[in-house]
Amino acid sequence: MMGGILFMVRGKMCVGVESHRLMARIGPEAEAAALKRAGCSPMDFTGRPMRGFVFVDVASLRTERQLASWLELALAFNPHAKVSARSRAKRPA
Repeated sequence: MMGGILFMVRGKMCVGVESHRLMARIGPEAEAAALKRAGCSPMDFTGRPMRGFVFVDVASLRTERQLASWLELALAFNPHAKVSARSRAKRPA
């Protein structure tokens, strides 16, 4: 989907790396505040932003602390994220 590396947690998209930016699934509730942070933009592949997903430019991820803050947001949302129907169908019973 992204043309990069994607990391799944509990069968759900969590974070990924695409070209020169991080993709984070942070949920719709955290999105507005996240978009105010430096280097953050809506995740948009098709001309329509995907709600609850953001891109973060590599320039805003220079320290472990900066990266950790985005990973923590994505991991905090993960238990609330829904598994896609496609992923659910692939899971063994």
